[in-house]
Amino acid sequence: MPHPGRCLREAARTARPLYYCYMLRCRDGTLYTGVTTDVGRRASEHDAGRGARYTAARRPVRVVWVEEHPDRSSAQRREAEIKRWPRRRKRALAAAWRG
Repeated sequence: MPHPGRCLREAARTARPLYYCYMLRCRDGTLYTGVTTDVGRRASEHDAGRGARYTAARRPVRVVWVEEHPDRSSAQRREAEIKRWPRRRKRALAAAWRG
């Protein structure tokens, strides 16, 4: 019987990370949409000025919407879709989210 620790390490090594499409509200009220594997870490990077150039000048930021995706490709497709939306639709998506 395999050692339980080895099974956990093996599972961690072969597990695919989840990706998240997320939306931030910046200090000036604008919205920023991105993709990451760790929303909390990425929001902290944006808040520290180490995220996107866009958010660096608009700190602080607040996470207003998150959606889980099985792979990077689907998360990036969703990000591109949302970025094409009018501001009103993005705001409605954020308002409906219960994170």
